[in-house]
Amino acid sequence: MKYKDSDGKPLHPPVRASKLVKRLLLLIVSCGICFFLGGVIHCPGKNFLAAKDVMKTITNDVESTEDSFDELLQVGPVLFSECSIDYQDYTPCTDPRRWKKYGYYRLTLMERHCPPIFERKECLVPPPNGYKSPIRWPKSKNECWYRNVPYDWINKQKSNQHWLKKQGEKFIFPGGGTMFPNGVSAYVDLMQDLVPQMKDGTVRTAIDTGCGVASWGGDLLDRGILTVSLAPRDNHEAQVQFALERGIPAVLGIISTQRLPFPSSSFDMAHCSRCLIPWTEFGGIYLMEIHRILRPGGFWVLSGPPVNYENRWQGWNTTMEAQKADYEKLHELLTSMCFKLFNKKDDIAVWKKASDDSCSKLAEPDAYPPKCDDGTEQDQAWYTPLRACIVASGPTTKKISLKSIPKWPQRLHSIPERVSGVPGGSSSSFKHDDSKWKERAKHYKKLLPALGTDKIRNVMDMNTMYGGFAVAVISDPLWVMNVVSSHGANTLAVVFDRGLIGTYHDWCEAFSTYPRTYDLLHLDGLFTTESQRCEMKYVLLEMDRILRPNGYAIIRESSYFVDAISKITKALRWSCRKENTKSTTEEKEKLLICQKKLWFSKQSSR
Repeated sequence: MKYKDSDGKPLHPPVRASKLVKRLLLLIVSCGICFFLGGVIHCPGKNFLAAKDVMKTITNDVESTEDSFDELLQVGPVLFSECSIDYQDYTPCTDPRRWKKYGYYRLTLMERHCPPIFERKECLVPPPNGYKSPIRWPKSKNECWYRNVPYDWINKQKSNQHWLKKQGEKFIFPGGGTMFPNGVSAYVDLMQDLVPQMKDGTVRTAIDTGCGVASWGGDLLDRGILTVSLAPRDNHEAQVQFALERGIPAVLGIISTQRLPFPSSSFDMAHCSRCLIPWTEFGGIYLMEIHRILRPGGFWVLSGPPVNYENRWQGWNTTMEAQKADYEKLHELLTSMCFKLFNKKDDIAVWKKASDDSCSKLAEPDAYPPKCDDGTEQDQAWYTPLRACIVASGPTTKKISLKSIPKWPQRLHSIPERVSGVPGGSSSSFKHDDSKWKERAKHYKKLLPALGTDKIRNVMDMNTMYGGFAVAVISDPLWVMNVVSSHGANTLAVVFDRGLIGTYHDWCEAFSTYPRTYDLLHLDGLFTTESQRCEMKYVLLEMDRILRPNGYAIIRESSYFVDAISKITKALRWSCRKENTKSTTEEKEKLLICQKKLWFSKQSSR
């Protein structure tokens, strides 16, 4: 267990305690031997060591703990080479170069498979030839530079469905999709007619499985709904990279054999627009994962096969009978999971999840799917295998249902029910976190004037507590991906209850995104917390991979780490300056305000 202060940080810098303890134990044992032998210890290669010298050694070890820690943080000259130009779109944990090592069963090859340490790249990922600073929001929602995401296959295959089209030096996003050829806005208008809760702040967070270029999520931003667009790295090339280039939240991911990296009851709505996920196969295990992450009383929206099979089956290379059977099987499975058909029109069908799991179907002893009884926590979602069962509800189920929590934007500042489930969590710690980040964000904007302007759109808080930083900048033209450590306290559920979005992650590994996808990375004591698990060099290399050229990093760290970090950032070709924190109670912390420089590979010609 890590003892932390009121801000959720370790009380002391992470000294290599195991080494110190071993040394102390060795010396204590030596003292015992010394006493047994009458006050002396024989030392090979030396004459004798007096017992009093042993005690002096112990005292010196304890007193020099801080000095030893400083020595451990000493960083010699660092130099990173450039990765070859064919690594410009490198995604370490979803790398197609390594797919052949994994099977095609349930497309597990597209899940996270991070390289072992001896295969890790220690080089700087170059931008594509001709890369330009991204077009700024909100103009970026409709267009981006072709050279920033130079993928032709998706353009050729999907231009007829109006996903995107190339015009000169740009990709244009008309807002079309496979199931909304008339435009995403008309599609969402119909959806809002079917689900009026999308209009009044009831529905705030959504997930789009198989997102394409994230046009659905982009349209919902204008309607006050924050969407996580999810897609794997597949033959559609760079769906998630297109989304992030447009300034729309997205992560690489696939529902396969592992749970998605979100807590239970996170999203108010889940959406699939011909996402090609086989919902009824494998015992309906993929729908069970939707059931887990969907808030009680939340909505699941499906457009495409087998919805409206009566009029659509001929275009699906199937038969009406087969599609009818598939729809009936889907409806039966959803009913067994306590979903009810909420509304349906044309190509869109909407099911609503029950506000609790007390419906008669789940209460039956031989019900399928059964309730999970393997002891797996409902929020455990980092490399956690999917189970063919329904996660049992907890004592807060009704209190966190969609009809019970405040509507947006009131829920942003309301104290979530699940705060009490966080170790040390309380209404006072929650309020303290909010007020603290309100002041810190003001200070950040003085040090980094670009924060709050259209220069910064995609933001990541790399180790949030309750999403306080995201709340403090909620009025700015940006969105924040709130990351919670998979090895720390589970506060991500609280983040979602506030109407924000985020994901679990372990910073000893690469993040599930493409290179050059964030304008600002913010961290608060990440190295202090994780230094015993993760090597600083690899974390900073990963930060460089996902940060856009000319993007920024705000590194808030213990003064023990700042100088060591500065040496590594020079090797990343970043320009950094050290600043003081505003608060006098945080004198042991320092700020590094950094900017990544734009450079081009020596292998490319501009």
